[in-house]
Amino acid sequence: MSGQGGVFTVKVASAANDRMREHFEFLARVSEAAASHLVDELVSDIRSLERSPFRCPLFERAGIKKGKYRFLVSAKRYRVVYQVVGNTVFVDDIQDCRQDADKGKV
Repeated sequence: MSGQGGVFTVKVASAANDRMREHFEFLARVSEAAASHLVDELVSDIRSLERSPFRCPLFERAGIKKGKYRFLVSAKRYRVVYQVVGNTVFVDDIQDCRQDADKGKV
């Protein structure tokens, strides 16, 4: 199945993955349990996009094509920025919401 009522494939960009790995490694130096919990929560939220990626709001920023990206807030402070193309969800960026939103790569 594919499309809005089916199952979508989720692909995370390597740059977004690398950025989050840095966050996890930093947090693990403070608390391995907290880092593990963060990984579990983020992975669970990203996997939820397999079933319902259109439930999340549009990500609107100057310089970005209107309607191209959506976002999901995960673990209360990370913004997962993604686009849906056909039956694939492309996670292009994962941003720490405590940082300036205009510094994102998207």
